[in-house]
Amino acid sequence: MKTIKGPAIFLAQFASDEAPFNSFASICRWAADLGFKGVQVPSWDSRLIDLRLAAESLDYCDELNGVAAEQGVQITELSTHLQGQLVAVHPAYDEAFDGFAPPEVRGNPKARANWAADQLLLAAKASRNLGLSAHATFSGALAWPYIYPWPQRPAGLIETAFDELAKRWRPILDAFDNAGVDLCYEIHPGEDLHDGASFEMFLDRVEQHPRCNILFDPSHFVLQSIDYLAFMDIYRDRIKMVHVKDAEFNPNGRMGAYGGYQSWVERAGRFRSLGDGQVDFKGIFAKLAAMDFDGWAVLEWECCLKHPEVGAREGAAFIGDHIIQVTDRAFDDFADAGSDEAMNRKMLGIGG
Repeated sequence: MKTIKGPAIFLAQFASDEAPFNSFASICRWAADLGFKGVQVPSWDSRLIDLRLAAESLDYCDELNGVAAEQGVQITELSTHLQGQLVAVHPAYDEAFDGFAPPEVRGNPKARANWAADQLLLAAKASRNLGLSAHATFSGALAWPYIYPWPQRPAGLIETAFDELAKRWRPILDAFDNAGVDLCYEIHPGEDLHDGASFEMFLDRVEQHPRCNILFDPSHFVLQSIDYLAFMDIYRDRIKMVHVKDAEFNPNGRMGAYGGYQSWVERAGRFRSLGDGQVDFKGIFAKLAAMDFDGWAVLEWECCLKHPEVGAREGAAFIGDHIIQVTDRAFDDFADAGSDEAMNRKMLGIGG
């Protein structure tokens, strides 16, 4: 068995114009000082990385890896969550998501989708140049406005949406395959890939592509009332990345999963700092150890109550305490009496 690597931290929620969060070197040092061993880098944040340059220059990637090492961490993966979202956008969300794109393609859905696809192609090359084996992204969504079957969905609507989604992602998946990198979709509400059933619909349409994999984040399963431990058993061969994030779901007489249009503080389902929610992390880390997961345990901090720097500090220790140093021998080896084929046959009464 393999021991999970970590703790690591996703930098997206912490990068800002304030020191030490405004440069790659200083934010890496901050993370290392908290006890993190790895950093997951948001590729859209130019304060931390130049994605195009990383795709084109091995020297630049060597420099990035060197800066991380000098500060006491290593790069675990890149993320294109925001760009992946723009690969497929329903018109209802055009204006809301335009802010994720550069000014020159805003207001032009086709140009925006092409830009997003190009960003993913750059990310495949950049991940290869950095020596990474997995990449984090969102799938985007064409069918999400129709998640609830009222009004009645016309026949074939969802199938057409998933056919188009697969058409857009297939060349990107092929590019990641050429780069030797797993493309891991975060299973997340708001994306067409938001649970196991929708992931399977997509996987079928990309012909079980070997690079079509999962970023497992249990917090999104808590908020959907999905059995996340059972999910791990079903999709164990496709889980290539993990976000360690906590959540709680406390439905009441006024609201449930849909949240009543309330703020995050008032919703029945809320993201929480590690240890403050309801996720069974002991169960999750036990399954990761048993399934030989050899990736990184990456903190994604989101909490509607706690200060982010407190959540980061506590999160490093929390993950470190939950990573299972796997055994290199069976616990009952002391009682091993030895055996050979003749003894086995004799014990079974089948003789010579």
